[in-house]
Amino acid sequence: MKRSNALDRQRAIYARGAAGLLQSVPFDPAVLERKAAERMTPEALAYIAGGAGLERSMASNTGDFDRWRIVPRMLRDVDERDTAVDLFGHRIPAPFFLAPIGVLEMAHRDADLAIAAAAAQAGIPYIFSNQASVPMERCAAAMETAPRFFQLYWSRSDELVASFLQRAEACGCSAVVLTLDTTMLGWRTRDLDFASLPFLQGKGIAQYTSDPVFLRLLDTWETQPTPKSPVTLSAIRTLIAANRRFPGPFFKNLFSGKGLQAVRVFTQLYSRPNITWKDLPFLRKHTNLPVILKGILHPDDAKKALDYGIDGIYVSNHGGRQVDGSISAIAALPGIVDAVRGKVPVLFDSGVRGGADAFKALALGATAVGIGRPYCYALAIRGRAGVSELLDNWIADLELTMGLAGCMSIDEIRQPGTIQTGRF
Repeated sequence: MKRSNALDRQRAIYARGAAGLLQSVPFDPAVLERKAAERMTPEALAYIAGGAGLERSMASNTGDFDRWRIVPRMLRDVDERDTAVDLFGHRIPAPFFLAPIGVLEMAHRDADLAIAAAAAQAGIPYIFSNQASVPMERCAAAMETAPRFFQLYWSRSDELVASFLQRAEACGCSAVVLTLDTTMLGWRTRDLDFASLPFLQGKGIAQYTSDPVFLRLLDTWETQPTPKSPVTLSAIRTLIAANRRFPGPFFKNLFSGKGLQAVRVFTQLYSRPNITWKDLPFLRKHTNLPVILKGILHPDDAKKALDYGIDGIYVSNHGGRQVDGSISAIAALPGIVDAVRGKVPVLFDSGVRGGADAFKALALGATAVGIGRPYCYALAIRGRAGVSELLDNWIADLELTMGLAGCMSIDEIRQPGTIQTGRF
């Protein structure tokens, strides 16, 4: 794994520009999203780019980074810069990871496989989504020995939860990331405007349809009555899509009803709103992997997680997709870091749009910083190559920001005085 060098990356971009060759993935986050929007259907863009309610939490996630300012220090030797960090048994070349995002087939046909390959090439951990378009085993094979984690949604079937945990361990995941903030779907107005939920077409449920416990539940789970919809051309397309994505021959799935049954069972068991702290020991019984709690925004919850022996805290508000008007992730970060006091790693995502944002999160105590929607947009634009390009750019951006701020390492970023807050 070669050490990153931002200056080499910068020179390569300018050298290609001198030959009339521009980067395919835009550097400006707003332009990146607009260009990706041209490659996606309106429904796909709504699902990936949208947030809850009036999307005020999405706005505060990015806007609240402006409450913090970097304070560069001069006349320091920063000729040799090291962005590497340790994370759950891995020495990674930069303090980034790829956050779990579901239904990536809406952005690009290669979906999770493209992300897995790009992450492995960069040496950056990838958190496999519970709502993936490709089973975790196939993604793990594409990553070989590169670091990966598994995101878990706690379903209404504990047997299925145990099966997911065992599969994650078997395919080489280094940790389990239990997402706490999505026991129900938030009020996502863009999706509601289109009346579009990709899971009803069998999208984003590959972890389920590849699981032996889930397949057995198709014959035993007592599904509740679902709202009836009229027979329309769109309804027929939805039926065809659900059966086409279910493993096995299409016509066999169609006549057996397995594809449609898989969608019905999934929608009724995927989330469990009544999980509590007392349920956490179940995870310890079924996996030896470290457990990270994702969605922590209150210091008291972080302290309680430590009381339960949790191995990592993940500060996130799900990219503003769950509670409109909630506290931003970056605003929550300092209080949680103070509560944890270095006892476990603190992961962070939501609103990060470049290396300077990552610098601020690291300065506030994050161990590693998650990239979310931007890698989806890069995927939509150019598949695996686009994601690799974006990762190279973000790592270079962080390294340059670090050096120009007078820091040679991630530890130096975390020293007091590298950032300040107040009225600007």
